[in-house]
Amino acid sequence: MTTKSLDIAAVDLFCGAAGLSLGLRESGIAIAGGVDLDPACRYPFEANIGAKFLEGDVCDLSAQTVAEMYGTARIRVLAGCAPCQPFSGYTTKRRGIDPRWQLLLEFLRIVQQAKPEIVTLENVPRLVHLPLWSEFVLGLEEVGYSVSWDVLDVSKFGVPQQRRRLVLLASRLGAIHLPSPSEGKAPTVKSAIGKLPEIKAGLRNAIDPLHTSRALTPKNLDRIKASKPAGTWREWPEEMRADCHKAKSGKTYPSVYGRMSWDKPSPTITTQFYGFGNGRFGHPEQDRAITLREGAVLQSFPIDFKFAPSDSKLNFRAIGRLIGNAVPPSLAKAIGTTIVEHARAYAA
Repeated sequence: MTTKSLDIAAVDLFCGAAGLSLGLRESGIAIAGGVDLDPACRYPFEANIGAKFLEGDVCDLSAQTVAEMYGTARIRVLAGCAPCQPFSGYTTKRRGIDPRWQLLLEFLRIVQQAKPEIVTLENVPRLVHLPLWSEFVLGLEEVGYSVSWDVLDVSKFGVPQQRRRLVLLASRLGAIHLPSPSEGKAPTVKSAIGKLPEIKAGLRNAIDPLHTSRALTPKNLDRIKASKPAGTWREWPEEMRADCHKAKSGKTYPSVYGRMSWDKPSPTITTQFYGFGNGRFGHPEQDRAITLREGAVLQSFPIDFKFAPSDSKLNFRAIGRLIGNAVPPSLAKAIGTTIVEHARAYAA
């Protein structure tokens, strides 16, 4: 049975820059539409996926609207990655209960009312330690879903990055399992971005506007020149160290102002990966932070993926947020492949 004959389609809630949709589509799942509150997500979703984008708050979204987006699809997949920040360790320690946790329960509401055949969710590992997670899983089971979830290392699914993510799959068709890790060595920084054109700090590539690196202050230029791949600021001369490094609390963050290593996966790509001082985001050889395009490739986006119109003003903060918050497409493809295999087994 071919994927087309399965007639399987997905709606992507909290679709962001379409990393999840891209991976699902590459696995053979049609994308029926995406929903996000952020208007900046419209362009990458529509330009790269070519499906309907609905700008709006999931809290105001009706299950009927979602059901209508699928059209006549035989097997419906509801996918989503609720904003991660409310569930991060930093946020939960500082604020306790965050009102944005309601977004996960709104996702559950839509599942319980629309009853898609398959559900997938991706988020930060911290979520499993919150009472909200048990409520979410139980809510799925109460309406007939078989549920499987675990924290996965994305580098084992073709993503050249050290990143751990919570992945859930649930099905009304029958027992479902999570994707199996790839065999062999994880992809490295060099295998991902080693052949991209050389560029200096503060300059942009003439062909690809996203292959642009932030400028460095003279002090930070001296710092990165003194940095070794996988090294730390502790190797710098004393006069180069920032005030925060000299404070007792700063000594616990050795990777800040660090260079990546060619022969390892990159560190987790955050929303501010384009800043040399924001983490280990220095290029392994060139004296600069990684570019927006390099960050996207390390998230496993294809080299030609479009995040903003080519004639728009480059906004590091906006595009960095889209890239850093995205579901890595290679992980999403592995999830989608598992969904397709599961659907084929039960639809035969």
